Amino acid sequence: MRRGNRTVAEMSDGESHFYLGVDGGGTGCRARIEDAAGAVLGQGLSGPATTRLGVEAAWASVRRAVEAAIEEAGFGEAEIARIHAGIGLAGMRRKGAVEAFQALSHPFASIVFASDSDTACLGAHSGLDGAIAIAGTGSVGLGLVEGRHLRIGGYGFPISDEGSGADIGLNAVRAALQGHDGRIPQSALLTEVMRRFDDDPAELVAWMDRASATDYATFAPMVLRHADQGDGAARRIVQDAAAQIDMLVRTLFDQGAPRVTLLGGLSGPLEPWLSPDVRRRLKPPTAMPWTARSSLRDGRRRGGQRFK
Repeated sequence: MRRGNRTVAEMSDGESHFYLGVDGGGTGCRARIEDAAGAVLGQGLSGPATTRLGVEAAWASVRRAVEAAIEEAGFGEAEIARIHAGIGLAGMRRKGAVEAFQALSHPFASIVFASDSDTACLGAHSGLDGAIAIAGTGSVGLGLVEGRHLRIGGYGFPISDEGSGADIGLNAVRAALQGHDGRIPQSALLTEVMRRFDDDPAELVAWMDRASATDYATFAPMVLRHADQGDGAARRIVQDAAAQIDMLVRTLFDQGAPRVTLLGGLSGPLEPWLSPDVRRRLKPPTAMPWTARSSLRDGRRRGGQRFK
């Protein structure tokens, strides 16, 4: 993507502006273009977009999703130059991440970078005070209350991100090895996990040496499926994960959040496993994180980086 030649100030008042929202995480990247009235003009999908993959790989994934949205919108260079972009990516809190993305060229009128979880928080509550508990590839609790920023967990897998897909996968792999050794009773889940590695612990260890959080998270659907079927090992893993998400939600309320929304790819599958008191207190989101103007609002309200 090349940088556009004009700034926002150089545009005439009569020209329409467009808004691009990007939500990039460990599982995939979504882009959406809206007009000033909030009508969706184009959407695009691509693979993971997290700084853990490196700046070049994350930006390449963003580009693929954005280019698909631009194509669906039927935009040419003139329209692209009138886009204001809000880019929410996993891992933007890492040291040096914002500076690295600042160095990249782009064709838009303006651009804001923010953490995908920060963007999700303001999007979920339409910019009002509130908090989110994210259960996806990773996990984190975030909130904004009367100018205070709340953050619970989310320090990165494997030392944190409890209750996440990666955490569920790690616990499944660990239990599978224990079952293979005879340390715990075998179960259908543990057998299926080991089958992925030809029942060979050495194969699993070789996989571990190169596995990412996203790789571990691929086991989460399997664990949830077996838990729903009554598998004892799977149920224990899912119950432990749900207890961690319960803790995130309760802590956010304890720290003053007036409302909490559960988000992330595992939010739906895990919600039935949460404690009844937590489920009663959760609120549905009022907007999705890739809503373009929520991404822009997030970056500006939280001091995200902006190009003009």
